[in-house]
Parts: sequence; C-alpha cells; structure tokens
Amino acid sequence: MKVILKENIDTLGHIGDIVKVAPGYARNYLLPKGLAIEATTKNAKALEHAKRQMEYKKNKVLEQAKQLAARIEGLTFALARQAGEEGKLFGSVTNMELAEHLKAQGIEIDRKKIMLAEPIKHVGEFTAAIKLHPEVSATLKVSVTKSE
Repeated sequence: MKVILKENIDTLGHIGDIVKVAPGYARNYLLPKGLAIEATTKNAKALEHAKRQMEYKKNKVLEQAKQLAARIEGLTFALARQAGEEGKLFGSVTNMELAEHLKAQGIEIDRKKIMLAEPIKHVGEFTAAIKLHPEVSATLKVSVTKSE
C-alpha cells in the first residue's frame, strides 16, 4: 500500500514522501495516528499545493529576517555603567538588557535569541550574535563605557 507521510518517521522517510508499506502497518498504525494519508491522486495534488504554500511562507519569513538583520547590523549601543578602577563593571550587561534596548529601538526580539558568550563585565567594545532565523543571524555592536 502506498502512503504519503505527514510526519518524519526515521525508518520510512520525511514529510511528503510517498512510500510503500505493508497494508496492516498503514491501516493499523500510520493512518489512525495521523502520521500518513493514503496516496491517492487527490491527496497527492493537495500535498503539492500545501508544499507550494509552505515554500512561499518560508521565503517570506526568510526575507523579513534578512531585512531585520540589516537593521540590527546598523545599530551600535553605547551603554554607560558604573565601573571600578580597572574597568570592571559593578554588575554586568546581559542579553535581557540588550533585548530591552532593541525594544526601545522598535525591534522586538526574544532575549533567548541574543547570544552572548558570557555577560559583559568589563568596559570596552563587544559584539552579540542574534539568531533571527535558522539561516540568518545578525551581529549587534555594544560599547560599554565608564559613567561618571
């Protein structure tokens, strides 16, 4: 029996693949659990249509992520913090603070997408990677200075 997979199944294939399986496996496991649908011409056409729509949405989201990355690349944050004699900050600058500064600029990004190797604890120039999309990331420049 031929079925069209609706989910990734390790032993069979990926979403959208048309695979041949035993009739009992399809009838008793794949179809009732919603992991596959029967491979008829009607279902195959519906699958092609759904694939085209998903591809269009994916491209649209990718373009938006690229535009947002371009906006972020142009930004540089200058933060003034209290610091000791050797430039060590009292406290630190975290991804949560960077997310708040981005929000003030009109860019709404989840703080978990801002990647800092470790919180910024010294005066100086730093960069933070921001993961906007699996294929797109941006670099934010942060300048931390000593406040008077």
